[in-house]
Amino acid sequence: TDPVLDYTNHAYDYPDLLSAPPPGEEYPPLEKLGDMFERWPQDEIDNPPSPIVEQLLHFDYSNPAEMAVAVKFRDLELPFKVYNVPELDAANLKWTDSYVASGFARHNDYRPSKHKPLAHGSAEESTDNFFAFFVSKLWNPETMGPPPTLDNDWNFETWAKHARYADKVQLPFNEPHYYWQAGVPPEEREGPKDDWTFISKDLPSFSNPYPTFFGFNPPEQKGIQCRFGERGVTAATHYDTGRNMVAMITGAKRYIIAPPKECSKLGIVTTARHPAHRRDRK
Repeated sequence: TDPVLDYTNHAYDYPDLLSAPPPGEEYPPLEKLGDMFERWPQDEIDNPPSPIVEQLLHFDYSNPAEMAVAVKFRDLELPFKVYNVPELDAANLKWTDSYVASGFARHNDYRPSKHKPLAHGSAEESTDNFFAFFVSKLWNPETMGPPPTLDNDWNFETWAKHARYADKVQLPFNEPHYYWQAGVPPEEREGPKDDWTFISKDLPSFSNPYPTFFGFNPPEQKGIQCRFGERGVTAATHYDTGRNMVAMITGAKRYIIAPPKECSKLGIVTTARHPAHRRDRK
């Protein structure tokens, strides 16, 4: 079952391209969070603004001149988007539910296959569409109450069926939601390609021992983190410890990004031993 709204065919208003990064703090233009949510509420996913006004520059991966500018933005750690990436377009067609399910171990008791390297993933569940990630070993239910999410025993196939169901019934934000997560460790790209999981094989620009546009500093790359979110899944405000390059294989995801100088105003926990370290307190 397809979603009610296909965001890939929605109307967008894109900014004009620049030939070089602008000086100072001119880019990207900022907006107050309250104003943003008044115009487009967080849980309103079936009736977004039309057009959606994009603030980030979009570079064509097949255009060398545009990508030369994108490299400058990347090296200055300025956000941007890239489109027409061949391996992502190929994965969009290849990554059907059945294909992806065949690449994962069926249960959490992961056992490598002698014939086909299998990736490992797990499903998290929340009482609603809000997922506040935390360090489980530091969470004390006696003093902190129930944890914000739980791991369950679903395999990918079961998760995918629920994701299709969520689209079919337009699952409300206040009902239980499920989020499939998987990862590729950085060590995988250093091994023989025959031992790579489907994730590395299909996304070599993101899992490669040699520099690419996306994996431009392999020694600092922490591997690939795959996130499969069903309709309406919302992640708590957070910051990551490394530089991320995000690839959308299929579907759509709304990102709200803030400059580092605003972190102190977002209620993000900075205490290292806190179970919600690097995330907001909700």
